[in-house]
Amino acid sequence: MYFYFLQIHSLLRWGVLLSLVFAVCWAYRGLWKDRKFTAFSNRVRHWTATLAHVQLVVGFTLYFESPTVRYFWGHLREAVQDTEMLFFGGIHMLLMFVSVTCISLGSAFAKRQATDRSRYKTLLIWYAIGLLLLLIAIPWPFSPLAGRPYVRLF
Repeated sequence: MYFYFLQIHSLLRWGVLLSLVFAVCWAYRGLWKDRKFTAFSNRVRHWTATLAHVQLVVGFTLYFESPTVRYFWGHLREAVQDTEMLFFGGIHMLLMFVSVTCISLGSAFAKRQATDRSRYKTLLIWYAIGLLLLLIAIPWPFSPLAGRPYVRLF
């Protein structure tokens, strides 16, 4: 089951990242050009948040089943000395959770705005914060905290 969730996670993480980048660009464009908040804009808002929520559930499943995380919580004093253990045991999960929370709040707040301009502005602010946190929390190959390849070949 763990392996199955790893495969889903590998596909979803790129979907969330691309969707969020697209949504931020779409919101910026809508705000900058003073566009109408169309049904497509609403779908971008909705599906970006939905993908992030699905990724969060898959991520939590992997987090609680991960041997690395089990070791982290079982040997906390030793594990916090290792930056990669600290990253995957705490930092990554916390930042991803806060990122998805920002995306959720942005989606909910934008849906309730009265004007098109305020919808785009709300989406842009909250989704951009979520994107920034997500980019910080990704274990990029060049990260000083923990490096992973762009694509894992199982």
